[in-house]
Amino acid sequence: MSAIDEATLWDRLSKARRIPLNPSWLGEIYSPSLSDELRFAVAERLGMLAETGWPIIHRLIKEHGLQPELIHAAGLCHQPEARDWLLTQLNQSNDPDAFLLNALSCWGAELTTSQFEHILELPSQAQRLAGLNLLSFKSHQLQAVELLQLCEPALQDWRDPVVIACIRLLQRRDEAVVSTRLVSLVKEGSDAAAEAALRALGCMATTQSKLALKLLSTELSDQERRTHALRQLKQQY
Repeated sequence: MSAIDEATLWDRLSKARRIPLNPSWLGEIYSPSLSDELRFAVAERLGMLAETGWPIIHRLIKEHGLQPELIHAAGLCHQPEARDWLLTQLNQSNDPDAFLLNALSCWGAELTTSQFEHILELPSQAQRLAGLNLLSFKSHQLQAVELLQLCEPALQDWRDPVVIACIRLLQRRDEAVVSTRLVSLVKEGSDAAAEAALRALGCMATTQSKLALKLLSTELSDQERRTHALRQLKQQY
């Protein structure tokens, strides 16, 4: 499709608030030959149409295969049929990509522990971050020890963004075992991970987390980390 034609489509999409988009029209203009940005824009519009968008999305998937933007749209439409289709894709893949995992995010509570064990050991940063986002919808169903076991591969990841995302998930819990694991990250983790763990202990504001911060503020050998621990402790009072 020419740049002029794409400009016309962008113009039409921009007027969607005033002139509602027809799902069938969106299905007709979608093509893998469109620019990446325009393909995603069309797919997102279909996803936002919910129950009227899903049949078109499903048809496009059958015609064009598992395109990332169509997988994204399937998650965006929040339809039970789309959920079932996405879960089927997950069950059939040993290496689900981040697009599929992110599309499933709001249905994370429906995944099993064994599925999370597999997802959170996938190799790429994008996959692990998507897995942690999924886990945030499941974590309230889990005991603290179970949650920590699932999070361990992410906590041991060498990439700070993965570790920090995991810490932010854990800081929602106030159990002592979580505080204890965060303390070990303060002592042994990278500077970025230690800072995130100290902030998490400060946010938790429990008796256990306050005690942990008090001990860290006197026992840490790293002066900067010790000062940060003291700062977080003072904010508790």
